[in-house]
Amino acid sequence: MFLFDNPVLQRELISNLRAPRAFLLMLVYQVALAAVVLIAYPRDVKIDLSRESASAQRLVDFFFVGQFAIASLMAPSFTAGAITGEKERKTYEMLLASPLRPWAIVTGKLIAALAHLVVLVSGSLPIIMLCLPLGGVSIFELLAAYIGLLSAIFLFGSISIFCSSYFKRTSASLVVSYVLILPILITGVVMWLLLAQQAELRLLLTVTIVPVVCLAASFTMLAVTARRLLYPPDVGSQGSEVVDLEQEQREAVGLVIQRDQFPDNLFAPPRRKSLMADGTNPVYDKEMHAELFSQGTLMLRLVIQLSMVLAIPLMAVLLFIWPSRASYYVGFVLIFNILAAPVFTGGSISSERERQTLDLLLTTTISSWQIMWGKLLAGYRVSAVLTGFLMFPLLLSCLNFPMVTSNWKALIVFALICVAASIFNSVLALFMSTLLRKTSTAMMMSYIVLLVLYCLPIAIYFLVWSFSPDLDPKTAKLAYDSVENYRFLGIASPLMAADSTPFSALDSGSEGVSAKVGSWILVVGYFLVTICSTLMLMLITMWMFTRRWKLTGLG
Repeated sequence: MFLFDNPVLQRELISNLRAPRAFLLMLVYQVALAAVVLIAYPRDVKIDLSRESASAQRLVDFFFVGQFAIASLMAPSFTAGAITGEKERKTYEMLLASPLRPWAIVTGKLIAALAHLVVLVSGSLPIIMLCLPLGGVSIFELLAAYIGLLSAIFLFGSISIFCSSYFKRTSASLVVSYVLILPILITGVVMWLLLAQQAELRLLLTVTIVPVVCLAASFTMLAVTARRLLYPPDVGSQGSEVVDLEQEQREAVGLVIQRDQFPDNLFAPPRRKSLMADGTNPVYDKEMHAELFSQGTLMLRLVIQLSMVLAIPLMAVLLFIWPSRASYYVGFVLIFNILAAPVFTGGSISSERERQTLDLLLTTTISSWQIMWGKLLAGYRVSAVLTGFLMFPLLLSCLNFPMVTSNWKALIVFALICVAASIFNSVLALFMSTLLRKTSTAMMMSYIVLLVLYCLPIAIYFLVWSFSPDLDPKTAKLAYDSVENYRFLGIASPLMAADSTPFSALDSGSEGVSAKVGSWILVVGYFLVTICSTLMLMLITMWMFTRRWKLTGLG
């Protein structure tokens, strides 16, 4: 019943693996991995196979770190809507009323959702096997890396389906899944790179500790999910979907959001108890006061608490112990916004289509300009405030370290980079929501575009830097400058712009001031490209929505 005769598994596999996007995603994934190996493959005239190849080791490490990061981003997108999708389609109660056991439902949903991702990862095995003749890497290390990678994928999927059972919307399940997976991703990447010189220890941990921990945590969460389906607390009439916020506040454990007090009212204003004033945008007012929080504040409370728990150790290390690495903390803030912004804006228009309310919205006297701006500002306000909470440690570091205070220009630039990136992320998600009909597809496309724009240039730069023979600026200035020119591939990446901002600080335990030269030209270029791209996307979005308004009036 769990595998061979599971109708949920059979139905999900057919609908997922036979979709055209499955073949397109496989093609893009394989081409990207092949391009990485082709770019980084040694081009020496003679390769000495009698000694270990450092290039092969770096290539394999980069290969698996990249796959691990991609898996952490893709697994929630496949799994986070497993149960919330049934709730959104109003088929949740019919599924629970079927003769299927809860474990059969959970395992069917999980295996079907992760099957495509497992096929993608397994398909990369022939490509990485090309690195074995270079030496320095054994086939046992490769197999161990795949065991650890597949175990992590299973854990990520279990986290997502666990979150999917606790929320009524896929967007809420998705953002909480990402926040839970983010510390696992950071820990996994850091440990894998730190143990690069201890191959035997890394091999032992990967084939013993990692699978056991992942499987134990996964089965625990799956058991909780199955029990929740056996005794579901969230079934009943459609009116049960509206949460009593006062009751939730009384029963909440941990952080309590008080929507009538500062700073909670910045992102969660209280419900309106009076008539709207003249000139108020009704779409914005409705989204902020009712729509975004009609499912309660559980998702917001979890996101705030988990993000701050992760930010505290990063703040201690990157802002107080090694303040010269402040740009890395800014990168963490940007990654958080990349994950959060599409969640709050990616369903602005597509959710109206899915609920079949877009036609009703278009027939009102509200102009298309008001609808678009109301949707954009409501989603951006929440994601910007949540991101702003993580920027507070930068101000705290300024008050405690004079050396950091002397970099006031860099700190202002860091804040402006976060503002510009958050606006572009929200506008891009709104564009995808207008272009596509499904919220899940809109968010997936938003993540893919942001990943290509922000992370691909960094990956290319890292490849060129890692596999260049001599990068000492004193002995090989020409080679160093040619590699540094690859930074300009990331002129649209806020991560690259933050890393390129000149910054100087005194690290604890070091003598003198460590300064990073950086490139103000790249930073200015990033702002120009981002501003132009944001305005262009906004104009195209407005044109698409106005054209649909004038020609058809239908969603």
